Amino acid sequence: MFMEAFSTPRLRILCVDDNRDATDSAVELLRLVGFDARACYDGPEALSAAGDFAPDICLLDLNMPGMDGDELARLLRDQAVDRAMLFIAVTARGDRESRRRTADAGFTLHLVKPVDPHQFIQIIEAIKLIEAGSEGRDAQDRGRSSSDP
Repeated sequence: MFMEAFSTPRLRILCVDDNRDATDSAVELLRLVGFDARACYDGPEALSAAGDFAPDICLLDLNMPGMDGDELARLLRDQAVDRAMLFIAVTARGDRESRRRTADAGFTLHLVKPVDPHQFIQIIEAIKLIEAGSEGRDAQDRGRSSSDP
């Protein structure tokens, strides 16, 4: 129990895809390895869930009816101005135009379905390590600046 107070908080991952099977499978996989993951099946549902869930990472399908992943990413960013979120496109489209589209929309990564489950977890684990390192450096920087004359 003592160590739990010092453990890194679990990354919160929002998975959004209109393909329920793909979304549910991704969420189950992420939960099995220890992440806090939530499924949403369209843009409006994701916007609503993100307010309470406060995801660290959003895995977004690009081509969804009603609201595509680009628009959803923009709206999620606008909604969460006080915190950073990482956006990963998970899409069936791997062509150059789709990759340019995700880069222009501010996605950090562009994964093409079907994503190998081992590769998928390795990517999320790498992000977790980067985030943990970043938080440690931020805390050190805050400590230095508060002790500076």
